Amino acid sequence: MARYADDLSLAHLLADTADSMSMARFRALDLHVEAKPDLTPVSDADTAVEKALRATLARTRPRDGVLGEEFGASVAAAGPGNRQWVIDPIDGTKNFIRGVPIWATLIALMEGDQPVVGLVSAPALGRRWWAATGHGAYAGRHTAAATPIKVSGVRRLADASFCYSSLPSWQESGRLDAMLDIMRSVWRSRAYGDFYGYMLVAEGAVDIMVEPELSLWDLAALIPIVTEAGGTFTDLTGRPGPGGGSAVASNGKLHSDLLHRLG
Repeated sequence: MARYADDLSLAHLLADTADSMSMARFRALDLHVEAKPDLTPVSDADTAVEKALRATLARTRPRDGVLGEEFGASVAAAGPGNRQWVIDPIDGTKNFIRGVPIWATLIALMEGDQPVVGLVSAPALGRRWWAATGHGAYAGRHTAAATPIKVSGVRRLADASFCYSSLPSWQESGRLDAMLDIMRSVWRSRAYGDFYGYMLVAEGAVDIMVEPELSLWDLAALIPIVTEAGGTFTDLTGRPGPGGGSAVASNGKLHSDLLHRLG
């Protein structure tokens, strides 16, 4: 269990830095927002947080690479290696710039193509989730108030709480009809969006979260938390890991039925 303890401690320190910076800009009247080439928004908080985390990692983990949403990939000062930190400085930027408190900093450590440490910090919600391979999954305001978390025991889609991203993204992926059929079949459906649905799966508050199109920085931190909480995390084809560019997270018991319905 001690293998990733230092890395997990560093992830918490990084999150502390991110929280202080992002909260200082949340609902700020002078928040500066621009459109990226893909027309998604980026705020001055996104870029400032990522720069700060990269600077800390350069000092503390000079042998590790870094991949961030705003500034791309950088090779470790010591040369290419097997370890890479993956950062989304503010996941849920559209919420952030509109004053909605559901946004978070996502921090992951990958060894090869596998995420082994994941931390999600949502300071406006007063909540943080974290996990590392072999350590289990936890949630709380900070490590001193940590509570182990686990997925639900729901076994039938008819009894399931189903969480998803916006319906237009499913229409674009050609799976809108399948999604609507699932939504008619489950007990309850809600679009919590971004990181939050996955954390609710890990806590057992909902049973399924799905998204059709994601980048590595959207996914990497979520996977260890869901899987260490006892859940299953794959892409839409059923392949585990973050490489597929889509996400199906569940309590495990509903996974095969869900993948079959999503086709």
